[in-house]
Amino acid sequence: MALRDNKLLRSKLQAQSKNKFGGGENQPTPDQQLTRLEDDIRHLRIEFDIFFNGGAKRPPYDTKGRVETLLKRLGDDRALTFAQRYRYNSLAARYNAFRDLWRRTMQGREEGRDVVSAARASAKREVTEPRVEPVSFVCLDAHHEVELVKNLYNSLIEAKRHCGEPTEALSFPKFHRLIASKADGIKQQRGCERVRFSVTVENGHVSFKAKAE
Repeated sequence: MALRDNKLLRSKLQAQSKNKFGGGENQPTPDQQLTRLEDDIRHLRIEFDIFFNGGAKRPPYDTKGRVETLLKRLGDDRALTFAQRYRYNSLAARYNAFRDLWRRTMQGREEGRDVVSAARASAKREVTEPRVEPVSFVCLDAHHEVELVKNLYNSLIEAKRHCGEPTEALSFPKFHRLIASKADGIKQQRGCERVRFSVTVENGHVSFKAKAE
């Protein structure tokens, strides 16, 4: 009975993934494709868990192939905005961590070793800790370079979301005023013309810094 239930769950996950954007004539937007990619990675993880626990006879290679096709398509899309590219890199890093876990587990099964627990433990830090690429922006006039400050804001918000940090209190107008004031202060104090702002993740927490350029 458990095997039948697992098969039904696996079929349902595959149907949800295939049909999510199948109802409209228009091509999905990059944001919709990124959301689909995130959902597909989650479904693929569930399907591999079902397989490794004996609930399915075959690994979910169909779903895996679909995820990798979407990863390649989005990776080759030069029209992605900075925030979208940021989100894509985080999803790609998450998928790579899962893929390494599955590869090690499959290899252990083929060699007759029970490595599921060991592989999961070794991959736990990679999977649970957000991998966010560091970014930086050089600002000449924060008061008027609205698009640049907007990209900086999007990168910071995306990093905070991946780290589980609150973002509700940080609106863009408030952030813009903060950046402009910070840049003016650094310029006056250091006698520079430009200020570099950077967003990184250190020990699972977002680090936002500004320095004279």
